[in-house]
Amino acid sequence: MKKNKCKICRRLGVKLFLKGERCFSPKCAFIKRPYPPGKRKRRRAPSTFGMELRAKQKFKNWYNLKEYQFKNYVKKVLEKRGKVANASELLIGMLERRLDNVIFRLGFASSRSQARQLVKHGHFLVNDKKVDIPSYQLKKGDRVSLAPKSKKKIVFRDIESKLKKEELLPWLSLDLKKFEGKVLRAPTFEEAAPPAEVSAVFEFYSK
Repeated sequence: MKKNKCKICRRLGVKLFLKGERCFSPKCAFIKRPYPPGKRKRRRAPSTFGMELRAKQKFKNWYNLKEYQFKNYVKKVLEKRGKVANASELLIGMLERRLDNVIFRLGFASSRSQARQLVKHGHFLVNDKKVDIPSYQLKKGDRVSLAPKSKKKIVFRDIESKLKKEELLPWLSLDLKKFEGKVLRAPTFEEAAPPAEVSAVFEFYSK
């Protein structure tokens, strides 16, 4: 059964921009009803476990990941904690450099869920080769471009005007003539602006 994306934001108490352009309009359910779904409109103060659980849920939904996918990312980082300078930034870097997230960050999709579908349908090339794996990890210097055959698809009909309006993060660049983006460097924690504290996520999975 498909979850109502607006209810996810309302339940977690933060706008996660799960429905693309609708999230920026007055129709956004989080703006119209900024309280949890159901009759109770007051939020109870969560326990420590509740705060950690909510942080995990915010991250998981923010990046449009299933529980096992997100857990795997966190476990990989926890295994390296103490061996790397900044575990939080390592996790953010892995999540941000997913192909579907980069497609979203470049402006080719209005949400991460849409970006995931577009990647799976083979609409994008990485270094001129088709990649249809949303979790594909991009690295510095990798080029991401819209496949030539996909430019005529209805979903990309107004893509040029949409890309012109996009405010790129400093770790990415975009060539509008080629419909091609490039990873310039690793993203920083501040640039990603995640919806919750990473430390709470680490604590949740450390138990």
